[in-house]
Amino acid sequence: MSVKIRLSKTGKKHQLTFRILAQDSRTKRDGKFLDNLGFYNPYLKAPNNLNISREKLKLWLSKGAKLT
Repeated sequence: MSVKIRLSKTGKKHQLTFRILAQDSRTKRDGKFLDNLGFYNPYLKAPNNLNISREKLKLWLSKGAKLT
C-alpha cells in the first residue's frame, strides 16, 4: 500500500476549506483516509489558516508517505 499525504476539499461552494489527510494512493480525493493530519483554510489570515500535527506528519513521512 502506497500512502500519500493530500488535501481533501470540504466547506461551502465558494468558501472551500481543506483537510490534510494520509490516504492510500488508490483512493479518491474525498474518499476514505488513514489519518487526519490537520486543516488548511485559505480564507483566514496567516497564522490561523494552517494547522498541522507535526508528530503525525513525521510519523507518516517516516513510514514512507509521499507529499502531493
